[in-house]
Amino acid sequence: MNRNMLEQLAQMQERLQKAQEEIENRVAEATAGGGAVKVEITGGYRVKSLKIDPDAVDPDDLGMLEDLVIAAVNEALQQVQAFHSQGLGAVTGGLEGALGGLGLPGLGGAAGGGSGAPSLPANRAARRASKR
Repeated sequence: MNRNMLEQLAQMQERLQKAQEEIENRVAEATAGGGAVKVEITGGYRVKSLKIDPDAVDPDDLGMLEDLVIAAVNEALQQVQAFHSQGLGAVTGGLEGALGGLGLPGLGGAAGGGSGAPSLPANRAARRASKR
């Protein structure tokens, strides 16, 4: 490799690291049940907060509350995945597939990149089916 190409790669690596740090500091917010459940998840896939309206708690129907929490979390995770796609895509110019082998979060690839988001069943019925 020539010197110019190595310098360009080093610059791209710095831009990727900066973009990743910026993404991890972002927060996705989602609600379910008309605001009965609110969740915030960071760009680093950490739950920052979970708020549940006391009126949403029905001891006779906890399944409904569980479904609302799952819906809010899944929506926020989709937003975080979009943060990664947009933020890193702007730096890589659409090279995510080729760079996936580098193992950078959000870029996908066989070296452990991937979105980092857990795969969650969408609702109670899906959770039950997955346990069978």
